[in-house]
Amino acid sequence: MHSITLAAAVPEAELRPDDAALRVADAWSTIVWNDPVNLMSYVTYVFESYFGYPSARANELMLQVHHEGRAVVSHGGRERMEVDVRAMHDFGLWATLQKDGA
Repeated sequence: MHSITLAAAVPEAELRPDDAALRVADAWSTIVWNDPVNLMSYVTYVFESYFGYPSARANELMLQVHHEGRAVVSHGGRERMEVDVRAMHDFGLWATLQKDGA
């Protein structure tokens, strides 16, 4: 009986995770919610300083929070999004974690 190794039978490109597999693993979001406490300039500052968003993008997300009541500020794996939610809480913002597509 002959044995075939997986590497020999499957091209290397097929062994790498594809976009669909990554989307499943990274299918979580951090959502920041509007609140009556924080100034819009502070929310923009948080998005710039923590996430590294350029000023224009941070301001756009802040306005989305202000006008629509919420904005998705990051996507990734669950553990990373839990870190982001905790960080938003540490900054005094209201934030939650959500599974994408839920």
